[in-house]
Amino acid sequence: MFSQFRLSMTWVHTWFGLVMGFVLMICFFFGALSVFDREIDRWAIPKTRFEPQPMPSFDHLLKPVFEKLRAHPVDMAATAERVIGDLPHPDAMPMASLYAYTTHRDPVLAIGAEFSIPNKPKNPADDHLHVHGWATIDPRTGEVIPDDALKIGSGWFYPMHYSLNWQWKNIGFYVVGLAAFIMLAALVTGVIMHRKIFRELFTFRPQKRTQRSTLDLHNMTGVVALPFHFFFAFTGLIIFAAYYYLPVSGTLLKPLHDQHEILESERTGLPHEPSGVAAPMASVDAMVTEAKRRWAERDMAGEVGYLYADHLGDQNGYVSIYRAGSDRVALVGEGIHFKASTGEVLREDPPRTAVAEINEFLTGLHLQHFEHWLLRWLYVIGGLLGCVCIATGFIFFVEKRKRQHAKTNSQASRIVDAFAVTTVTGMLIATLAILVANRLLPADLAGKGSWEIRAFWGAWLLALLHAFWRSAPVARAALNPAWREQCWLAALLAGTAVLLNWISTGDHLFKTVFTNTYWPVAGVDLSLIVTAVLLVGAARKLWRVEQSAAQSQLVSEEVGCNFGINGEVNHG
Repeated sequence: MFSQFRLSMTWVHTWFGLVMGFVLMICFFFGALSVFDREIDRWAIPKTRFEPQPMPSFDHLLKPVFEKLRAHPVDMAATAERVIGDLPHPDAMPMASLYAYTTHRDPVLAIGAEFSIPNKPKNPADDHLHVHGWATIDPRTGEVIPDDALKIGSGWFYPMHYSLNWQWKNIGFYVVGLAAFIMLAALVTGVIMHRKIFRELFTFRPQKRTQRSTLDLHNMTGVVALPFHFFFAFTGLIIFAAYYYLPVSGTLLKPLHDQHEILESERTGLPHEPSGVAAPMASVDAMVTEAKRRWAERDMAGEVGYLYADHLGDQNGYVSIYRAGSDRVALVGEGIHFKASTGEVLREDPPRTAVAEINEFLTGLHLQHFEHWLLRWLYVIGGLLGCVCIATGFIFFVEKRKRQHAKTNSQASRIVDAFAVTTVTGMLIATLAILVANRLLPADLAGKGSWEIRAFWGAWLLALLHAFWRSAPVARAALNPAWREQCWLAALLAGTAVLLNWISTGDHLFKTVFTNTYWPVAGVDLSLIVTAVLLVGAARKLWRVEQSAAQSQLVSEEVGCNFGINGEVNHG
């Protein structure tokens, strides 16, 4: 097909990158935002604007909260479709297990539970059938934060980068997985294409024509963050491989998987099934104290990050307590497990194998639950460099072909450019629109989170329509004015979000930075201001480029006209 190997790699890099680049742009951008997802949550939900809290007392605070927790209506509806007969009333469902989870960046506490039901599944292979309930609470008081308060950072931006928030049949996970594979191929082919890769690391000529300067920026951002991009694509695939991409343990190997669960239960001493003999629960606080003492003895003093209890009210019940490992990169919990009825220690997690340690280190490095603010910002920069690399790839693709397409009346460049505008500036508009909607809508509005999501998708759809509507100049080898216009709109939305936060909560920058320092909210506001400034600069630059191109076109037409007149005179 190609006379040289490098040419074939160029083809792969170009077309694979173009087809999946729109998805990768979303992954990189929302992955960068996810680094500070908890901080965005605090900005979006003013009720949570307080300092992170340790795991509260189970005996005195959490136990009454769990007694009031019921199966969630959403999961009730989903489970009802999988079982025979009607589900019992939520008040009649006994709680089978529970959990509580927090991190060093969470002021709130995530809790949840499984409720047993007597119904038989429609599919005999559908085992472990329960109905789930969950809630978010204030760990200082036990007050439940309404579900309508969407956690925009951890509940919307974070899952967007690995699932596109497209949960139906898990299609979003598969699309992102395919994009990650394509990205690995694009990285490898990109290295093969550029023989002078180290020189391109330091080459950027912003004063050159758009096609040249865009290619320089594409190469430079791709090379600078190459290890970052490769690592995150690779580890992302590893993290989800067993759950979504190659779930053989729950499908092809399900009988072996079920048997392994039983053998694992026998080996660890943690019962797999309830005994049917009722038993009360001992003091969980005493178990927490014992777990902390054992961690301190192993020179790993720390707080509880995750608490789990299974087979509640049964003789086989047990409580697992995991350490919050925010002081280490590896995602490990050093679990200690207790007999629920007596508080007796059943098991301490043993030292891990070398393979397990590598897996936990790579997973922890990807999920970055550790305390290291400088490294977090480097993650953000790496993600944004990926966005710049992909965006400049789009622009270079269009700039290289639009004159040729204009001569043949092809609409290909116009279509690609419109999708590029939608993916780059349109995505920014959608992101800022959900923040603006969050501050505009009343805090007690029923279904507020759903309205915020509608604002997100609605703004993105309007950006798509605007990008196509304004893309006609591209078919004439000119610049799409939608780039400039959407930059102005995004800058306006960013400034509006900061202003609305001040008006609706009173948390202006002078307060959050100087008088009552609260960096999570201040950081979001400052980031929005920086974003607005950069967008204004980009819009002004695009305006100058448009004007320069228009003047060049006018001069070219005048020269052509004069040449035609002179030719006619001479001919005469």
